[in-house]
Amino acid sequence: MRFKQGSLLALLTLGAFLSLSWLSADWGHLRGNDAQTYKNQILKFQERLLFLQEENRKRSLELSNALNKIKCTTSERAVPATELEGDMNLKTSGFSIMKLSSLYYHLPHLRPHENNIFPNIIFGKNRTGVSVVMGVPTIKREKESYLIQTLTSLFFQMSRLEEEDCLVIVFVAEVDETYINDVAKRIKDEFPQKVNSGVLEMISPPAFYYPSFLDIKLTFGDSEERVRWRTKQNLDYSFLMLYAQDKGKFYLQLEDDIIARPRYFMAVKNFAFMQNSQTSDWLVLEFSKLGFIGKLFRTKDLPLIVQFLIMFYKDKPIDWLLDHIFYVKICHPENNHLECEKQKQKLRIQHKPSLFQHMGIHSSLPGKIQKLQDADFGKLESYPLHSNPPASLRTSLKAHEHYSLENAYLRRGIFWAISPKAGDYILIQFSNPLNIKEYVFASGNAQHPGDLLFNTIVEILPENETDFLSNLLKNGSKFDYEATSNGFFKIGIFENGIAKGVISPAVGKIKAFRLTVLSDSPVWAVVGEIFIKAD
Repeated sequence: MRFKQGSLLALLTLGAFLSLSWLSADWGHLRGNDAQTYKNQILKFQERLLFLQEENRKRSLELSNALNKIKCTTSERAVPATELEGDMNLKTSGFSIMKLSSLYYHLPHLRPHENNIFPNIIFGKNRTGVSVVMGVPTIKREKESYLIQTLTSLFFQMSRLEEEDCLVIVFVAEVDETYINDVAKRIKDEFPQKVNSGVLEMISPPAFYYPSFLDIKLTFGDSEERVRWRTKQNLDYSFLMLYAQDKGKFYLQLEDDIIARPRYFMAVKNFAFMQNSQTSDWLVLEFSKLGFIGKLFRTKDLPLIVQFLIMFYKDKPIDWLLDHIFYVKICHPENNHLECEKQKQKLRIQHKPSLFQHMGIHSSLPGKIQKLQDADFGKLESYPLHSNPPASLRTSLKAHEHYSLENAYLRRGIFWAISPKAGDYILIQFSNPLNIKEYVFASGNAQHPGDLLFNTIVEILPENETDFLSNLLKNGSKFDYEATSNGFFKIGIFENGIAKGVISPAVGKIKAFRLTVLSDSPVWAVVGEIFIKAD
């Protein structure tokens, strides 16, 4: 391909050279003729030059198209053919920016590429027909990345059946191939089953998608960097929505620094179908009060939303533009502000409690610290003052600085563990076997809401295994407790960072509690509350 491109350029150069040679050869002759002959020869030369320039433009565009297709099917950024099911390629990927031809008026830099605007599909199985498509845009951050933690939270709270009715699209809004490949590797290493099943896809934009931000207009007293950031963000959302619109019935906009409540997926799905059956007036369902987190749209409405976003993508942040859509659609210009706000509630319906919480401290805008919290998400429960039973404590987790396990157990502070790995444990062995009524283990806190224990189980060690199983059998609850290892039995799991339960008297006395981590965690873990209530 490089040879052909070089040959083309050489041909055009030769053509221009011959034209100039021809003009030079006739120069002496032209000086003796009238001015009109001279003008005619100049016009012919200009025509030839314009023809060559047009041919060069056509060939360059054809070459660009060919290179991009090859790049998206054979390069390291593309998906190997074995990973693409259903003949998934650029033409069948569901991306339909071509349906919105008016976009080229607002994004004139895309006009030379109008036949070549497709996403780079890093991996995916072309899953379509799902109930809910989740969009997770992400960019390179100066400080901490929360993407893996976000995906862990989303998938950990979903059942296998729910995964089959869902598609999560990670949109890496960057053009740096090295960075994109690094993100892809991390995701594949952390979620191989999700990638293989097709529930998880990853895409990025073509390099020419973004315009130059050098001459951007500053508004609202914001710095140039902030205006550039929010302008690009609008383009990112638009690209992701266009890609997602043919994938399912509803589109849920998320961010790369959130955590989800337990059983969030069924709550989202049920609420969306219920609202859809009751009225067609709504435009967005809100599962979080914050910014553009947890906003759900019908995919059939996405073209309208993208059209509006692109018209004003340089002017305002995404959540402000969304509010303007509501105003345009439903507010009467002669009514007062209060009446307008009341009418908007027909278009935006809030679900309570909020299902998604912002956890990132470092914004994707460099240098910005963002401690946004959704009060409707639910606060960590507070537990009465108490003293835990005397016990010896052991853990394979490495404590950060002085934040030890003893601090949490004795209620003197928190236990802050560095990146739990599969097989790590916390062992609480009582000085004497005890009858335990209830227990609570809570991870995360207000300062570090995302530092949770994921995929972690709670186990007990009964005083006498034979008596334990016999009592359970008599009470009809034998199968409520799964044998694990070394005489321990599973009694609970961590959901949204918390494990709690009431223990039946039939269990008898307990010698120890054990918390076992089943998979590597991408984040640290804070254990802020240990509450063991003995009889």
